[in-house]
Amino acid sequence: MADSGNFDGDGRSVRVIGAPTDYGQDRRGVDMGPSAIRYGGLSDGLAEAGVATEDTGDLLVPRAEERDPDYRTPSEGKARFLRETEDVCSRLASEVRESLADGHTPLVLGGDHSIAIGTVSGAAAEADVGAVWFDAHGDLNTPTTTPSGNVHGMPLAALLGVREWEDVDWANAPRLAPENVAIVGLRSLDDAEREILRDSPISAYTMSEIDDRSLADVVEDALAVASDGTEGYHVSLDLDWLDPTIAPGVGTPVRGGVDYREAHHAMEQVAEDGGMRSMELVEVNPTLDQHNETAELAVELAASAFGKRIL
Repeated sequence: MADSGNFDGDGRSVRVIGAPTDYGQDRRGVDMGPSAIRYGGLSDGLAEAGVATEDTGDLLVPRAEERDPDYRTPSEGKARFLRETEDVCSRLASEVRESLADGHTPLVLGGDHSIAIGTVSGAAAEADVGAVWFDAHGDLNTPTTTPSGNVHGMPLAALLGVREWEDVDWANAPRLAPENVAIVGLRSLDDAEREILRDSPISAYTMSEIDDRSLADVVEDALAVASDGTEGYHVSLDLDWLDPTIAPGVGTPVRGGVDYREAHHAMEQVAEDGGMRSMELVEVNPTLDQHNETAELAVELAASAFGKRIL
């Protein structure tokens, strides 16, 4: 266990938890994301943000190649490696819950985005929380709507209890309330996800709206949505939220994303708001990256979210 010591920041202590899973998607390599992020200078970055840091290492996650995808679903449909994903998320939820009980802010390193079910479940175990989902995608597919069967496209639907997830106590996941969920940076949706968003109180902010209003205004609204009547919020940062010209090391890149300075400003707003209860960095795939550029950017953004400033 690594410990960066104590600092003179806002008194916040961060516990880093690695969740090196690639069960949720079909592009190998994202399981190496936690190592790449640490190698990218995470400990030093958080130290520069003025927070004490404790790293508990990685959850034990058997390689996908050693397992059968075994389409096991709560209803008709498909969801690859669902049993394995459920196991990882259950253990991760316990780690996150324990971190909060010990007075630490959990920072979870993915791994693919399916781990969000575990992170949010742990963060919401003892409190009503909201969520700000920085992502190019909606993550609102279900086993009956998914075109791929990949669970990394389903975590928000599972946490909201959408459709066939409604009666399934998957990984004992506490539910998010849709009125306290904001998705920021949308630019790629499947038809079923679009239908869900049209019929839901989820606040969904597309890149077009960001272009019209500015990212700063959108993030301000998103933080207010996630904070309204809650005891804090979870920040889920999928690196494909960023434009692939600055974050090439992701499995599902979508052109037209957030640029470098915008991303930092958004994370600075998170730090200034002060309501973040937990955070995760997901979908960093070093096999697709260039010189660890995406992992290093993930470190920088985490540091900004925890309070790092130029002055």
